[in-house]
Amino acid sequence: MKKIVVFTGAGVSADSGLSTFRDADGLWANYRIEDVCTPEALARNRPLVIEFYNMRRRETMNARPNAAHEAIARLERCFDVEVVTQNVDDLHERAGSSHVTHLHGELMKLRSTRNPDLIVPIKGWEQPLNAVGPDGALLRPHIVFFGEPVPEFDRAARIAATADMLIVVGTSLAVYPAASLVRYVRPDVPVYLVDPAAPRIDSVRNPVTYIRERAAVGVPELVDRLCRECGPSEA
Repeated sequence: MKKIVVFTGAGVSADSGLSTFRDADGLWANYRIEDVCTPEALARNRPLVIEFYNMRRRETMNARPNAAHEAIARLERCFDVEVVTQNVDDLHERAGSSHVTHLHGELMKLRSTRNPDLIVPIKGWEQPLNAVGPDGALLRPHIVFFGEPVPEFDRAARIAATADMLIVVGTSLAVYPAASLVRYVRPDVPVYLVDPAAPRIDSVRNPVTYIRERAAVGVPELVDRLCRECGPSEA
């Protein structure tokens, strides 16, 4: 069975109504990244950072997977599928994807400020300001802040290296190191890029097919086509 790696960014969740920090009128519009998404911000103004991620968590819990998430999950009927996402929401899992690697953390989890490997789930959307973990340390959102290392990147690179096809959905390919993931696939592997803006990846030697559509439109069409042409059964 062929292996498909799907690499997703904020655009795959945009049709579910989730904001990105690049949206002019989105959730991030009233905040500076430096004030809510850095280790220094957490140390300087913990209440603001916790409040911001509580808002994001509530927004995520009210959202539903869209046609793109559902189509990516449907790929598993025809292929061996691994999803690598820059997103911190859980919409891929809720749509039914079985193997999801989150590069930038997970909104529905918290972690110890003392031990980054001590990760706990959160029930509901609200993290109490002074919530502590099993080790007695204050908890923080399980989010990779700007300026922090991306601990799952090596795992994601190994996954990309196993791909027979790579599908890139809804990412500007501007945030590193995540954007460099496309360089880890073998040079003969076809790449499908689904995004209205169709960001160029000229540095990649792979054959690239650009699908200039929103994720909720372009991904279902691509999945149906791949399952029809390459998969063992209809999706």
